[in-house]
Amino acid sequence: MRSYGQFCPVAKAAEVFCERWTPLIIRELGDGPRRFSQLQRGVPLMSPSLLSRRLKQLEAEGVVRRVHLKGESSSAYSLTEAGREFVPLVETLGVWGMRWSRRELAEHEIDMGLLLWAIEKGADPGALGKSRSVVQMAFDDQPAHKATWWFVNENARCALCVDDPGFDVDLYVSGSLEDVTYLVRGDVPLNRALEEGRVEVHGSRDMRRRFADWLNLGPLASVASRRERLAV
Repeated sequence: MRSYGQFCPVAKAAEVFCERWTPLIIRELGDGPRRFSQLQRGVPLMSPSLLSRRLKQLEAEGVVRRVHLKGESSSAYSLTEAGREFVPLVETLGVWGMRWSRRELAEHEIDMGLLLWAIEKGADPGALGKSRSVVQMAFDDQPAHKATWWFVNENARCALCVDDPGFDVDLYVSGSLEDVTYLVRGDVPLNRALEEGRVEVHGSRDMRRRFADWLNLGPLASVASRRERLAV
């Protein structure tokens, strides 16, 4: 990590926190322990070697530690007490970003992998009922091999499936990658997306009613922008 060459505590903290990618790693770990492969999904443009090196640096700084998850053989990464103190800073950055940096997204900022990961980790698996439920999501502007995905909700866990899991589907959701991204980011409210036909949700009336609860958008989605209204 680069040094500012100052004894100032602001400088010392910034050397740890402001290194590129570090706030995003802390964002991912703020919800709980993550395996290396899960962290990769949250920072898809970060190379595995760089992620590994950064995690080692954060371990050395006492911000991150390795833990063993119950019932699993592989280790995961978790925030220490020092690392958890960074979480409110990350949340504040998110609020600022929603208020002051929201604009129409550039093409390179719309990432399917990151969107699917955001939905999977944010979804409330119990919102559709106690028994197993399946949400099929189709991006109507994508090639066939990338168009359809399944979210299986079972045993208090939501899991993304790249292949048809073979279970009955409870909700069918469709829209363009861009429109679903704006929905999940909170730029386009669900009611508006449905009214304008930008996102379609099919299933029983009860399941459609529960979709918003299943999507479980975080508090940042409701932060109002203070810039000019987005043309999305």
